[in-house]
Amino acid sequence: MMKILCIGALSMASFYYSQNFPVSAIPENLKKNADAVIRKDLTTIQINKIDDIRYQYYTVTTVLNKDGDSDAQIYIPYEKGNSISDIKVNIYDESGKKIKSFSKSDFGDFANNNQGTFYSDNRVMAMSYTPTQYPYTVEFSYQIGDENTVFLPDFIPFRSTNISLEEAQMKIINKSGIELKTKTYPSAYNYAAVTESDNAGEKIYSYKNVPAIDDVFLLPQPIKILPKVSFALTKFNLEGKQGTLNDWKDFGSWYYKNILEPVFVSTPAIKAEVAALKLQGTTEEKVKKIYQYMQSKTRYIFVALGIGGWQPMLPDEVQKKGYGDCKGLTTYMKTMLDEAGIPSYYCKINSGSSPVSFDKDFPKMGGNHIILMVPTEKDNIWLENTSQQIAFNHLGYSTTDRNVLMVKKEGIEVVETPSYTAEQSKEKQLLKIQLNEDNSISGEGSFAYTGIQYDNNLVLATMSPKERNEAIKNLLDVLHFEKIEMKNFLNDKDNAVAKFDLDFKANNYSKNAGSSIIFRAVPIYSNNVYKTDENRELPFELRQSFQDEYEINFALPKNYKIEELPENVTLNSEFGTYKLSFVKNGEELKVSRIIRINKGLYPKEKYNDYVNFRKKTINIDNSKILISKI
Repeated sequence: MMKILCIGALSMASFYYSQNFPVSAIPENLKKNADAVIRKDLTTIQINKIDDIRYQYYTVTTVLNKDGDSDAQIYIPYEKGNSISDIKVNIYDESGKKIKSFSKSDFGDFANNNQGTFYSDNRVMAMSYTPTQYPYTVEFSYQIGDENTVFLPDFIPFRSTNISLEEAQMKIINKSGIELKTKTYPSAYNYAAVTESDNAGEKIYSYKNVPAIDDVFLLPQPIKILPKVSFALTKFNLEGKQGTLNDWKDFGSWYYKNILEPVFVSTPAIKAEVAALKLQGTTEEKVKKIYQYMQSKTRYIFVALGIGGWQPMLPDEVQKKGYGDCKGLTTYMKTMLDEAGIPSYYCKINSGSSPVSFDKDFPKMGGNHIILMVPTEKDNIWLENTSQQIAFNHLGYSTTDRNVLMVKKEGIEVVETPSYTAEQSKEKQLLKIQLNEDNSISGEGSFAYTGIQYDNNLVLATMSPKERNEAIKNLLDVLHFEKIEMKNFLNDKDNAVAKFDLDFKANNYSKNAGSSIIFRAVPIYSNNVYKTDENRELPFELRQSFQDEYEINFALPKNYKIEELPENVTLNSEFGTYKLSFVKNGEELKVSRIIRINKGLYPKEKYNDYVNFRKKTINIDNSKILISKI
C-alpha cells in the first residue's frame, strides 16, 4: 500500500495555554458513547508559495477510559525536509489541574514502519504517556513546514467511532496567489454540519458539539456519515516537481509524465524474461501467464521512497530483488506486459472494506493502493499485484465496487472496478452425515468458495495442515468436534475458487426423546446474535452480496425411520431470500438450504426488519427432525 500523508485537523493557539480543561465542563451529550472527547481541534494552514506551506496544530483531548488512550496518542509524522517546531504537551487531571509538561526533548525519533518491513523516508516523532488515572486530558501543539503543497488534508470532525467533538476549526490563509478550490460534502444523515466564513482572505471552517458515533452492528464507516470539506490548490509542488490541478485530465498528464514515465523503463533482463515465457494464445492467456510468473517470483514489501513515497521502484529493481510494494510490483507487471505488446494502465484506488470512491468533479491527490487494468477485446482484466496467492483477474473485497484513477499519458480517466453479485460470491457446501445412536455424527464434506467468499478463505492458502484444521474447527464451532481433518485444499488461481474436503466426527449433535432422536436440520449455521434496536440512530450497511448453497445428506442409524419433518420454507425480503427444503429417500434424508443476502446501505428504519429476517433464518436452520426406532 502506498504511503498516505494524513495530517489530522489540529492547530496551535498559544493563548489556550492559559485555560484548564475540567472534565465537568464537557456537555453530557458528548460523553454518551464516547471513550474520548476532542475539546479543541484547531488547525491553521498558511500557504506562502507553491513550495512553501506551514501547518499549526493545537488539540486538546480528554480520555474518559482506557479504550480512549489511542485517541490521544502524542506523535508527529514527518518526512525528510520537514521543519518541526514549537512542540508542547501538557497533561491535566480530571479537575483540569496540570500534572505534567513535556517538550521536544521528551520525544523519540523513529522510522515510521507501522506497516511492517519496508524502506521509507517516513519518520515519526513520538512520546508515550502512561496514565495513572482516568479521565485525563492531553493538550498538544506543534508547527510543521513542508515544501509539498499537493497534500492538503480534508476537514472532518473525527475519523473513528466512540469519540466526540466539542470544537474544531480549520483556518486557511492563502498568500500564494494560487487558486484554492474547496468542496463541502454535507452529512447525508444530518449528523453534523460545517460552518464557513471568509475573513479578509482567510477561509475558516468550524464544527461544534458533534456527538460520538457508537460502534453499533453493521455501522457504515464514519466518513460515510459525517460531513467533510476538501481542499486542493490548482498549482502545487511535490518534491520539486510542480504541476497544475484543474481537472483529472490535467492532473493525470502531470502524474504520468513526472511520476510514472521516468520508471516505466524496461531492461534486457526483463525482455529476456518475457521472451522465455514463450507466450501464445489469446490476450487473456498471455496476461495470465505473465501474471502468475510475476506472482511466483515476487513478494510484497512496503516502500515509501521517491517523490513523496508516490513514485514506484524501477522495474529493474523489482526484477532483481524479487520484492516491491503495490506501486513497484504493478510497474514491474506493466513493464512485462509492455514487452509482450499488451497495453495496461496503472490505477490508483481507495482500498478498504467499505467502498470509497473518488469525486469525479473534484480532483485532488489521494488513494492508498495501486492495481493494474488490462483492456482486452472481451473485457477488462484487473490485477492485484501484491499477493502471491490471489487468483488471476480477481479483485478482493477491499478493491471492488468503487472507482479508480486510471493514469494515461493524456490524463486520468475515472473507471469503475467490478462488483460481485451474490451469485458470484458463493459458498457451496455438500455434507454426507451419518447419524449415530450415541448422539454423535460422523461425516465428510466438500466446500467451494468464489467471489468475496474466496477472499475470506484465501488465508488458508498460507497455513500448514495443522493450522488449517484449527482454523476450520474455530470457524465451524457450532459443532462439538471430536476430530476434524481438512484435506485436499486447493487455491484454484485460474478460476478464483478455494476448495477443500473435510472428515469429521462431532459429539452431542442430537438428543434422545424416549426411543426417538431429535436433531437440527442444518449442522453448520450462523450463530450470530441479532438484536433489535428501537433507538437506532444511523443507517446500516450490508457490505457484500453473497449466496450460500448447502446440500446435507443424512444417513439414519440402522432400524430408524423418519417420524416428523418440518415444512419446506421460503422467505423473501428486500435484504435477500432464504429457502429450506426436505426430500426423503428411504433411510436417507436430503436437506437443501439456500440463503442470499443483498448488499446495500439501508435506512435505520429498516434495521429491525433486517434483524427479524436474520432471526427467522437462524430459527429455521434450527428446525428439528424426529426419527424413531422401527
